[in-house]
Amino acid sequence: MDVTSHVMNRLDISTGMKFEEFRSRFEEAAPSFDADVVERLVQRAAPWEDMQAAVREMAPHALIRYVTIDAGPVMALAGNRTQAVEYLLGNHVIAETMFRHDPHAMLYAPLRVLLYSNAVGEAVFSIDQPSTVFGSLGIDEVTEIALGLDDKVAALLAFLLVVVAFPPQSGTRHG
Repeated sequence: MDVTSHVMNRLDISTGMKFEEFRSRFEEAAPSFDADVVERLVQRAAPWEDMQAAVREMAPHALIRYVTIDAGPVMALAGNRTQAVEYLLGNHVIAETMFRHDPHAMLYAPLRVLLYSNAVGEAVFSIDQPSTVFGSLGIDEVTEIALGLDDKVAALLAFLLVVVAFPPQSGTRHG
């Protein structure tokens, strides 16, 4: 067994918006994954360029919601009032550019996002900073792609009127 220890940054980003408003806007900006489109491409053994085009169409802000898990109703059964929704957010075309260097990239792709309500009912967007997560693989090319993911997540948040600058990952260039 090989054991690799690594450190990552968890970012908790206050949105300043009510939970349901931000959730609705986020889910519209990061549409649901269309498995039927991808399945048709796989069935016809389409060229990768067709997959790239399909993902561009599917993800107007470069990121897709693959899975949505609303934990709130289940947690409410135990008396919890915090709203919480977990998402798997990503882009399989971008994931492939990391996978080709190391299949371990799929441990972290898609990204996990938690959206929860704080004490005053506003949404908090939580994510492990992509460059620190993928940077754990120790492959410069993968880390560089992950820095681009930092930028894509920040751009999505900016589109949603939440301006944030991710902290640079130590030892890497961040532009």
